[in-house]
Amino acid sequence: MRIYDISMPIYHGMPVYKNRAEKQPQTEITRDYENGVRETRWLLDTHTGTHIDAPAHVIPGGATTADLDLSLLIGSCRVLDLTTVNDRITARDLEGQPVWSGDFILLKTKNSWAAGNEAGFIYLEAGAASYLVQKGVRGVGLDALGVERDQPGYPTHRTLLENGIVIIEGLRLKGVPPGVYHILALPLPILGAEAAPARVVLLER
Repeated sequence: MRIYDISMPIYHGMPVYKNRAEKQPQTEITRDYENGVRETRWLLDTHTGTHIDAPAHVIPGGATTADLDLSLLIGSCRVLDLTTVNDRITARDLEGQPVWSGDFILLKTKNSWAAGNEAGFIYLEAGAASYLVQKGVRGVGLDALGVERDQPGYPTHRTLLENGIVIIEGLRLKGVPPGVYHILALPLPILGAEAAPARVVLLER
């Protein structure tokens, strides 16, 4: 069995959404070896690196990451090759791709070869999100730090999250061939959080 770790490492200076300084992780050593052990305190945005968005991200009173049904985040998934797409993924780009009801779809694009903080990253257009809703997928992951670029009203997020579709952002799919895998995507169970960092791995049998 081969394991693909498709998560971003977390560190100060890492790629963050649109290179916004306030999103950089901060760390402080609170106890060091002269006192027996090392302990550190980390200040993290809940949307740091590879993370999972819950409905509460855009829906007041919506489910948080601690409320998510883990059965949505563990199981079969499909990596789609969209590396020829420029600027945005549209419904037309997804037509003809193997997308089935119940799938967890990971979208592999040119983003996987980028540093990760480009303002012009390839994103998922709202029409493509509607297409995935119609197909009945259970989750969508993208190799960018957002599924959209601050579009007014956040239509891509709303289309997916209002229909119970989990969003994973910040994936690293460069070395992953398209195909079917077993996904394990586990957000930290932070009570009340609208998003949470996650370790995401794919298993290829």
